[in-house]
Amino acid sequence: MKIIGINGSPRKEWNTAELIKKALEGAKSEGAETELIHLYDLEYKGCKSCFACKTKGSKSYGRCNVKDDLTAVFEMIEAADALILGSPIYFGVVTGEMRSFMERMIFPCFTYTTPPKSLFPKQISSAFLYTMNIPEEMIEDYGYKMQFESNKQLLTLLFGSSEALMSYDTYQFKDYSKVVADRFDPEHKAKHRDKQFPVDKEAAFNLGIRMAKK
Repeated sequence: MKIIGINGSPRKEWNTAELIKKALEGAKSEGAETELIHLYDLEYKGCKSCFACKTKGSKSYGRCNVKDDLTAVFEMIEAADALILGSPIYFGVVTGEMRSFMERMIFPCFTYTTPPKSLFPKQISSAFLYTMNIPEEMIEDYGYKMQFESNKQLLTLLFGSSEALMSYDTYQFKDYSKVVADRFDPEHKAKHRDKQFPVDKEAAFNLGIRMAKK
């Protein structure tokens, strides 16, 4: 069993990365082999609409034709048994690096047919871990729920199954006194992190266990 974790956050030691590491730790406790990839370490861009992945007779049909740092990552995902994606939410969406990664991973595998079909060579488990600065009760007003559901549908169609874990009202700065962020109450943020983030990490650990058992 091989499980790949993809960190779409620019930070390697903060909320998103911690949750992914916990999920991989849970998977490892069940004997899975794991690997963590940080997207911000890689050189790549989003889909360039060359359509080689859709062209009849193309050697790249069903696969991204662009050769860069994502090429080896996609090969690893094809060889894996499960995939865990993680990203903070910036301005209501995942990070630009995660979005570009998803374009390159998902688009080549979808057919322009009715109904659409997946060209991914096998079914694997997938999950998406989200971290965000706003509390849970605000996500519907900000349109987050729609994005979470859309990503779940895409990953389910691509891989066969998907689940999500959300971490709300996260502690954003190491020292709130050094930034201009009067909108937030540092004391509330600290208390919420101390109380809730351990719960979120445990949920991520259990998610990793589930994925390894699948």
